[in-house]
Amino acid sequence: MQASLIISVYKNVQALRAVLDSIKRQTVQDIEVIISEDGQSAEMADFVHKYDFPWRMQHITQEDLGWRKNRVLNLSIMASRADWLIFIDGDCVLHPRFVEMHLRYRQPHVVLAGKRIKLNEELSERMMRGEKVSLWPYLFAKRGCSLVEEGFYLPLAKLWRRPVRHLTGSNMSMAKEDIVAINGFDENYVLPAIGEDYDIEWRLPENGCTIVSLRNLAVQYHLYHKENWTDDTENMKYFRQIQAARQIVCKNGIRKD
Repeated sequence: MQASLIISVYKNVQALRAVLDSIKRQTVQDIEVIISEDGQSAEMADFVHKYDFPWRMQHITQEDLGWRKNRVLNLSIMASRADWLIFIDGDCVLHPRFVEMHLRYRQPHVVLAGKRIKLNEELSERMMRGEKVSLWPYLFAKRGCSLVEEGFYLPLAKLWRRPVRHLTGSNMSMAKEDIVAINGFDENYVLPAIGEDYDIEWRLPENGCTIVSLRNLAVQYHLYHKENWTDDTENMKYFRQIQAARQIVCKNGIRKD
């Protein structure tokens, strides 16, 4: 198989259904899907078991003890069977060529980074109901959507790559050996933000990787939900500490040093 597509989820079965439906429409299908659940929801387990999916799918879970996304991501990395890993979230619907773009531009020691358009509530609900909807009226008129410029698939974008300032954890890919080389995600982060993207955005390049933009190539549609933002002060404080110590390989990751 060409890639492992690792999907971070927490309880939202309706959104995951829309995401998996979009995966079945991908132009590249030689992949495995790993549902990386930060919890052990009976509803999620039942859905994954019954969902009609044509390719290999694994469901990795852990006890729900608060935000431990990085821990289950590390478990999913080790369970993956492909050499190239694509990370998305369970509320991000994929353009049909999303996986194709991540595979087309893969290289050793390169991290591919895309962005996402944020859809409005009406469009998100229609997509989660399984309706076939045209995105064009929403893209041009915005109508409550944000980051609309990220919603256009532009094949010629490879000629004028829009740069990325930061990794987005829901739209990135890399060689398995590169993420393992820095010991995966740092499990000392126990709150959202910083730990699942900003942290490795620093550690991977410090270990010899280059971040390459896939904006307007690997296109992704983020389904609307109420923000559950947590103050990132504590995470940022810890991040600055490991930066100052130049701790490129985390101590509490895939391996527990």
